[in-house]
Amino acid sequence: MIQAPGVLTTLLAFVLVLGPLVFIHELGHYLVGRWFGVKAECFAIGFGKELFGWTDKRGTRWKLCALPLGGYVQFAGDMNPSSQPDPAWLALPAAEREKTFPAKPLWQRALIVLAGPATNFLVAIAILASFNLAYGKLVAPAVIGNVQPASVAERAGLKIGDKVLTLNGNTVNGFDDIRLYVGEHPGARVDMTVDRAGQRLPLSMQAEDKVLKDDFGNETRIGFIGIGVSNVQFVPVGPIEAVTLACSQTRGIVGMMVTGIGQIVTGQRAVKELGGPIKIAKFSGEQMALGWQSFVGFAALISINLGFINLLPIPILDGGHLAFYAAEAVRRKPVSQRGQEWAFRTGLAFVVALMLFVTVNDLTSLKMFGG
Repeated sequence: MIQAPGVLTTLLAFVLVLGPLVFIHELGHYLVGRWFGVKAECFAIGFGKELFGWTDKRGTRWKLCALPLGGYVQFAGDMNPSSQPDPAWLALPAAEREKTFPAKPLWQRALIVLAGPATNFLVAIAILASFNLAYGKLVAPAVIGNVQPASVAERAGLKIGDKVLTLNGNTVNGFDDIRLYVGEHPGARVDMTVDRAGQRLPLSMQAEDKVLKDDFGNETRIGFIGIGVSNVQFVPVGPIEAVTLACSQTRGIVGMMVTGIGQIVTGQRAVKELGGPIKIAKFSGEQMALGWQSFVGFAALISINLGFINLLPIPILDGGHLAFYAAEAVRRKPVSQRGQEWAFRTGLAFVVALMLFVTVNDLTSLKMFGG
């Protein structure tokens, strides 16, 4: 195993991953809000007490706060960082009221809120596209190159040279389709249709539940059937294909997140697999130790995570605001102030409870606590 990075390296890596991604997320909100003529009163990285900051010529206070686990842009007309409307905005002169967030049309407010997660996805796509452009795309045909003795695949009757056509009813375009599906579903039933010397054969098996360890001793639970690819090569791509491929890769990562959350909710995966800031910091340091490519690739993964999590329909998150706007569009009037307040309180309680839970999860996974 590779020696784990020290505490200072881990903290530095964590700041270099999370800090810029949070800033970029909030910058998305800020720029679209400014485009629509909304005044930003505060742009904060972190929460709590201000450590330092400055006020620009537009009257926006840019500041770094003591708890660097997020950030927010507070627009004019907002009562607090959760973007609850301040009733006082109605009493402002017309010229000033036009610069407030609540005064803007519903579609503009929705785009301002959506801009944060969208920016995170765009950053990830830019990183992945640059990798695709630099290294090419991985091409691996869905042809079995080896079958491990006594494996699930051998017992099911898979043979070297078989070409996998379908997997659980879905068309297989390459070996990665097999690897990703099986890996995401430990213990699941796998139904294949293979082409063997021109003959279509149906085969069924149950993926093995296997635990892998990486170079730092981190354990990952995956599905495993015991087959290998026949041929792998990297094919150069142009700029347009690089971006298209990056979009597909981003969509695939989001799909993996949805699958993972669904498996945790249904009990197919243990809740200990959930991670929070401490685990992100740990992995940040480890990826930095592996080199800049691994570190930048990890940053792209975390950027996708931030975008995805913020789109969940939980009050206080961007997805919660968008849910309120969807309700407003259907009802032709906003949700009542009281309803919003209770929703935001419930959302805040849920997020705080979840953060405490994943932090305890992270701590118990550390060696000093027996993990």
